[in-house]
Amino acid sequence: MKEEDLRRAAFGDSPHLDVWPALSAQSPRARWLAAVTLGGQGHYAAAATLLDALRHDPDPVIASLSLSTRASHHRQLGAHHLARPLDGAALARVQENGATDPDGIDAAGARTDALLGLAADSLGAQRLDEARRLLARVETRSWRGEVRKGWVTAEIALASGLPQDAVAPAEAAHRRATSRKALRHELKSALVLGTSLVVWGTPDGLNRGLELVECELNHSALKGLQPLIWPSALVLAGHAPTKGAVAIDRATEALSCVLRRADAVSRRVALDSPWVPSGLLRSGEPPNADPQTNFLTD
Repeated sequence: MKEEDLRRAAFGDSPHLDVWPALSAQSPRARWLAAVTLGGQGHYAAAATLLDALRHDPDPVIASLSLSTRASHHRQLGAHHLARPLDGAALARVQENGATDPDGIDAAGARTDALLGLAADSLGAQRLDEARRLLARVETRSWRGEVRKGWVTAEIALASGLPQDAVAPAEAAHRRATSRKALRHELKSALVLGTSLVVWGTPDGLNRGLELVECELNHSALKGLQPLIWPSALVLAGHAPTKGAVAIDRATEALSCVLRRADAVSRRVALDSPWVPSGLLRSGEPPNADPQTNFLTD
């Protein structure tokens, strides 16, 4: 596969693209882009196979980015304690150089990913002050870094009980991703923005937030982006009663699909994690876990 096609899948308008042929590509960067795409589609075990090899690549940028990406997949399944050492190792591998890449596949982008990952790990452990300090160290030099920083900034505000402070960074992230025609990032940003508006709860904001989340859910389902489906469905189930039963069914189906595609360690951790509403798979009832605080992935 051409690198241009892989970039469109990982960071552009084609997140649903079949990237399986790239698993055997000679280029480490091509294999990393394939792993990013597979993770976005919920094929965590397949992505893990690629990333666990690429973390030892002699190119420090690819090695660092692979560690951060693997960490983000752990985090999405609630395994923040497994993600943190990987993000730390990713930061340690970064070696500054003057190379630049439009999608942040460079040393500066790797450093940004590692620091944002560490901030997300701290947030997952409810160490909010630590998360804020790590976030303050982030310098973004690519559109992708700007978008992801917006997500983490919004998440910290939500976790701090300040949903009104989450809206502006989420809005900026959504606008930036949309301008780049980065569909997966645009949909993820719509989820973060919609949830921020819903939690804030002003009448206009609530209506707009639910519309954003429902639209994002439908598009994510259309493109097969399973990791975005279940948190979106649970937001609707919690705040749009008329859609509750259907939303719970969609969340159960998507989460079940994601866990089937996960590696054994991640699957076992996810089933016991308070961050992942795996109670859905056992009871079919709305879980205690709050999907509004577990968006942090890339």
